[in-house]
Amino acid sequence: MEYMAAKMDVQKNIALVAHDNMKKELIEWVKVNKGILKKHFLCGTGTTAKLISETVELPVRAYKSGPLGGDQQIGSRIAEGDIDLLIFFWDPLEAQPHDPDVKALLRIAVLYDVPVANNRATADFILTSPLMYNEYERSIIDYNKLMNKRTKETLLKE
Repeated sequence: MEYMAAKMDVQKNIALVAHDNMKKELIEWVKVNKGILKKHFLCGTGTTAKLISETVELPVRAYKSGPLGGDQQIGSRIAEGDIDLLIFFWDPLEAQPHDPDVKALLRIAVLYDVPVANNRATADFILTSPLMYNEYERSIIDYNKLMNKRTKETLLKE
């Protein structure tokens, strides 16, 4: 398989997302890690970004609320190379009306080799990794070349 490189700078672009029942936990995590997070660029879905900005006093670029397209906006930024990390505290016990959007967001994060934390422990591991303090080069599968190759193979079989 062929890969493309995507460079993360020392100063990371971090998306912060949380389902309603997890917003309090994410805000507490952000408070504990404010010293580290203030060195990076933060964004998030609507309510989550607003709550973090107001309670923790960190600048967070707000996109739309998740159910109103915010998850898709974050996914779009990942695909464009504008987000390096996704911290998404989701509620595994509560069905969400926008579950397909959440699944799409997580799929995009995997496609673009973006580290994802879905709980506090994983977020702690990511934030305390030595890789947070250095440039890092992700390897992204070149899906355009892969799809072209598959198309040619399919045409040859016909």
